[in-house]
Amino acid sequence: MMITACAAVGPNPSDLPETRVQAAFDEGASGTVGVVGANAFWSGYQDRTLSRLIAGGLETSLDIIQANERIRAAAADLQGTQPLAAQITGDSASASRVRSGGEDQATGYTSNSSLSAGFVFDLFGGARRAREGASAAYASAEAEVQVTRLAWLAEVINAYSDARFNQQALALTRETIRAREGTLEVTRNMLSLGLATDYDIAQTEALLQTAQADLPSYEAQFNAQVYRLSTLLNLQAGPLMAQMQAGSGALRIPPGPGTGVPADLLRNRPDVRAAQQDLAQALAEVGVATADMLPSLSLSGTVSDSGGTQGWSFGPRLSLPVAGQGVLAATRTRRLSEARSADLAWRASVAAAVEDVQTSQSNLRRLRQRVTALDEAATSYDRAYDLARTNFEAGALPLVDLLDADRQRASARLQAASARNDAAAEWAALQIATGAGAAVARIAD
Repeated sequence: MMITACAAVGPNPSDLPETRVQAAFDEGASGTVGVVGANAFWSGYQDRTLSRLIAGGLETSLDIIQANERIRAAAADLQGTQPLAAQITGDSASASRVRSGGEDQATGYTSNSSLSAGFVFDLFGGARRAREGASAAYASAEAEVQVTRLAWLAEVINAYSDARFNQQALALTRETIRAREGTLEVTRNMLSLGLATDYDIAQTEALLQTAQADLPSYEAQFNAQVYRLSTLLNLQAGPLMAQMQAGSGALRIPPGPGTGVPADLLRNRPDVRAAQQDLAQALAEVGVATADMLPSLSLSGTVSDSGGTQGWSFGPRLSLPVAGQGVLAATRTRRLSEARSADLAWRASVAAAVEDVQTSQSNLRRLRQRVTALDEAATSYDRAYDLARTNFEAGALPLVDLLDADRQRASARLQAASARNDAAAEWAALQIATGAGAAVARIAD
């Protein structure tokens, strides 16, 4: 009755302090989005190659596999804590059979055996707090796997998007090269007719050679992103390179996404949940340190049989940690400080999560506007170039004006492609900032 009446000392890890968050994001709506961890948001790109790579990589990524091992380690720690009012602190059994004899005595055998066990009663809930701490550590490890998964998704999508952009840049540059080769041919024909000069030829050749020099740079950047993907996906680079070179368009910019309200982040962001469980574990450690300062009650017993003589002992023992109170008090003070630090870390993670969403949301909105403006500019430069080319071939426009229109068109097209790539990647960043995709461990066929 005395044992069961005692409550666990120290703060209760399940009674976590509240943290306040703003009612809505600065540029967002006020409606909640619910639980989004299971959303395979990358399907919004409608890119089959990307979806296949992510589906396979979720099971082969070394980063994710390593994070899963941390869950197994935390599960073993949790299994090692016994949810009992009385814990076994030591049990052993031994047996021996010894032959002895001499000149003046007969040879014989002597048998010895013993069995002992000890129990310590969890008077002040120290063992209970230890189990609560191990449980919180396990939950934190599970959340950290999701943190790793989101970080991995961000890197995969960025590498894939950049690879596709460099492919698009290669295609645009090759189109520019063909157009400039045509301009050079026309200029040479005009030179033969006395309508152009060697200076005109040199200018046209220089512009063509500049475009040709850009090709190796885009190829190197494409290869680097594919090699990065091979590492992230734990795949051989050769087959992956062939698959990527087969071609696919640049990532589209899907609509949305909805961001919900800041309160959604408390359950959807795995880093916030991991920090919360770290706080629970730290509070449990305070309880363990407090219980260590208080008396402990243990019960031990031994049964032995030595050479035919049987015996037993049984009884309780009350231990008072008197001499080590200074060290134990210092340990408890340290655990209190660690708990306060864990509380601050949790609050900081919530603030950082809100910042991530608001920053990505703002970036995506402005990038969409930039894409629209640059697409319009690229269309206008395309039209200007076509007009300049027609007028040049008719002899109504100087070569220098055609070359200038060519440069502006090439630059505008690459800028528009780069802006679309940035917006597509930022769309994923906003999804990840809300915690979407964190709970997708594998994708069914």
